[in-house]
Amino acid sequence: MITIKNKKEIEVLRIGGQKLAVILDKLTKLVKPGISTSELEKQACNLIKEVGGRPSFKGYASILDAKPFPTALCTSINDELVHAPAFPGRELKNGDIISIDVGMEYPFKKGINGYYTDMASTLGVGKINAQTTRLINITKKSLELSIEKVKPGNTLNDIGETIQKYVESQGMSVVRELVGHGVGYDVHEEPQVPNYSMKEFGYEDVVLKPGMVIAIEPMVNIGDWKIKTGKDDFTVLTADKSLCAHFEHTVAVTDNGHLVITDL
Repeated sequence: MITIKNKKEIEVLRIGGQKLAVILDKLTKLVKPGISTSELEKQACNLIKEVGGRPSFKGYASILDAKPFPTALCTSINDELVHAPAFPGRELKNGDIISIDVGMEYPFKKGINGYYTDMASTLGVGKINAQTTRLINITKKSLELSIEKVKPGNTLNDIGETIQKYVESQGMSVVRELVGHGVGYDVHEEPQVPNYSMKEFGYEDVVLKPGMVIAIEPMVNIGDWKIKTGKDDFTVLTADKSLCAHFEHTVAVTDNGHLVITDL
């Protein structure tokens, strides 16, 4: 069921989203050759606790028999698309790219149900080449273009088609097996938010209405769009080992357009 958040709830989401944006900004500024994903994890946990939140990924299991996710961050490097745990720690090297994906429940207080926000960014480690820079820029631009489509009366398909058309016009591919999602009351909610035409896979299109809150997260590969799951049962990698990038924002549909919940 697709949930509708009221204006007060969206205000709380915005407060939490801004705090999460500051946290991610601080984490990205720590990224340099020699730092480990375990150090980024330590810093993330400390920063989330300082603002009165809780890491929403840590301990999360999407289904009852799934292994709980072990860390607050997804730290996906090079051909790792998403969902790579920060433990065991891995040292970042010059020329790598890393996607840092982080979610938070805020406020986190006994007897109070917090609200969930989710965001991600991909960045280079040290000096990266022109093709890698282009991958990052195209993925980020596809997210920006898709957010412009978020307004009452438009549909989820408007979002997905915008991402797909732009990315493919740039000679890159959009992952099909993973999608964005509703968010707010829980880590993952309905609806699913594909980054491609919903008609392609037979998804039912959804008209956007004020109060909907969605996580839009284009996932783009330099090579083919196919992916595979790693040996840890968490990490998702490109099947052809090509580089990939991932950006994400939590976005609310408002009466007149949209509000980027996780914007600085």
